Amino acid sequence: MIPGETLWLLFGASIALALAPGPDNLFVLAQSALHGRTAGVRVTLGLCTGLAVHTAAVALGVAAIVQTSAVAFSALKFVGVGYLLYLAWHAFRAGKANVERDENPQPSGRSLYLRGVVMNVTNPKVAIFFLAFLPQFADPALGSVALQLACFGAVFAVAALIVFVSLSFAAGSLGAWFSRSSRAQTALNRIAGTVYVALALRLAVSER
Repeated sequence: MIPGETLWLLFGASIALALAPGPDNLFVLAQSALHGRTAGVRVTLGLCTGLAVHTAAVALGVAAIVQTSAVAFSALKFVGVGYLLYLAWHAFRAGKANVERDENPQPSGRSLYLRGVVMNVTNPKVAIFFLAFLPQFADPALGSVALQLACFGAVFAVAALIVFVSLSFAAGSLGAWFSRSSRAQTALNRIAGTVYVALALRLAVSER
């Protein structure tokens, strides 16, 4: 059995890491401000699903391939860059028209959830981070390392869920205030588009 102090240490570290400015929490903030707190929660669920994928990859050793293969790393990275630029294009294109909700319906819950999944899974830095971070808490003397890593990944996901849902509510309230003004809504879309472009550039220049 994994010692309780190990799990609490991991949980505390995970909360701190989730709070640190990064692609995932910035993505949650942008989506929540644009589409509301419920949208932010759905994106968060998608991101946490992506964390589960990365956890499985680490437990199975797949993440090591991404870390050692320049081709695999670059392929995954540029899929993520392309997706972020796609979202940026939509945000810039929306502008003031996004206020007209009847003509421009909000993204579906499924679409928002998938945005979170794609955003997280296509970031190879997350896989490499998990590969470096989670094994530090594992102890072969306690049994299956793969099962321990799965448990640690679940703890990290819970911590991220708490932080990101909190961000969703905060940004969603701000977005509701902005939505009362077409000019403010246009500015919000421009800001969101700029965030997506910045995240894409950050991912594009990242190295293993």
